Amino acid sequence: MSSRRRRLLRSLLPLMLLTVGSAYALASWNWCGRWTERAPVVLGQVRTEGPLRAGAAKVPLAPPYPVVVAGYRPPRPEASQADAVLQARAVVVAVGEVKVGLVSLELLLVPEDLVARVRERTAGLGLQEVVVVATHAHSSFGGYDARWVSQLAGTGRFRKDALEAAVAGATEALRQASARLTEVSLEVGEARDAVLVRSRAGGEIPDGALTRVVLRSAEGPVAELLHFAAHPTVVPRDRPLLDPDWPGRLSLLREERGGVVLVLQGTVGNVSMSYGEGEGAELALSFARAVSDLAERAVPAAAESTRLAFARVEVALPRPDASRLVPSYSRAAGDNFLCASSSRTTEVGALVLGPLELVLVPGEPTVGAGAALVRRTGGTGVLGLADGYVGYVETPAKVEEGAGEARRQYFGPTLLDRLGTGAELAARTAGFTP
Repeated sequence: MSSRRRRLLRSLLPLMLLTVGSAYALASWNWCGRWTERAPVVLGQVRTEGPLRAGAAKVPLAPPYPVVVAGYRPPRPEASQADAVLQARAVVVAVGEVKVGLVSLELLLVPEDLVARVRERTAGLGLQEVVVVATHAHSSFGGYDARWVSQLAGTGRFRKDALEAAVAGATEALRQASARLTEVSLEVGEARDAVLVRSRAGGEIPDGALTRVVLRSAEGPVAELLHFAAHPTVVPRDRPLLDPDWPGRLSLLREERGGVVLVLQGTVGNVSMSYGEGEGAELALSFARAVSDLAERAVPAAAESTRLAFARVEVALPRPDASRLVPSYSRAAGDNFLCASSSRTTEVGALVLGPLELVLVPGEPTVGAGAALVRRTGGTGVLGLADGYVGYVETPAKVEEGAGEARRQYFGPTLLDRLGTGAELAARTAGFTP
């Protein structure tokens, strides 16, 4: 290096250090401000009982190819086609004039903006409440979540056309389901197989429970709801193809028997690879067949009750907390990044369908967190990834220890308690059985 260049570098060094120091100071400033705590507020509620009607539909999603494959940190592949067509599946359940719509999207998650847009576009369908859930497929398309943390951690660069594709599919599926209402009976069954699932991150062991709900008309099944918990991460992450993973394949397998089949995620568990053979898409199909066999063992029986109820409650979120996610020297900057990506409120819900009383959580509750919510509400189970996404929800003890899924939780140890307080109000409002 010439003496002239050395002198130039020496002269620029103070400016470079000042620039870096200023950037660090700016990022470390408390941009979050104060996050106030307030009591949960009921946003909507319906309660009724009587003869059931139901309609169902599925609509292919139309991703704006080429599109990023969501589900993992960068680098992410880009896809120009799908290995299996991604779907939006909807069920509308009605008692008298009360109608509740449930739409499941074969996506990684459903951000609040997506949920709000679906509700706005379906306002003319006469639905008192609309629930939007994700199957949590880690190989579906991304680009539909504008929040910075989502773009970085899972869904890729935001694109309005990707958000529109998800909203359009959900809206059309609900529209078609609403137009197909017919008298149905309600049947519910349950079976367990702990071999199919395993614990994540050293947390509590999932029990492998599957709840099967059948809405049956005189002509045959209208819809089937399968409530089960296992992360859809079977398909390899580096394939340049969109894929609905095992939930999509399970729905297709079951739909050969008739009706529209929605796979609903419960608390966090991982697919156990000890049950079958193959890899990638072949393994996903193998797991789907195993869960379908479990569903056959969950022989549905006619429900004595035909209650239909739903309650939505707004909950104030605690301040984001990056202490477990980033090194200590960048804690303040990490908090600021999470604050810029997070709403200060979220929704929890309570859904009653016959004997089922489900707590709806806008994220991924662990097995321990789900058990705590069931104890607090008296519900029969927890439905995750519903009506928004606040990330993982771990028990306060695990958060304090930095154990379990705490290293993936965006908020501090009070998150579960905030959600639980809202869930209790939702459960009372929806009329959960004491």
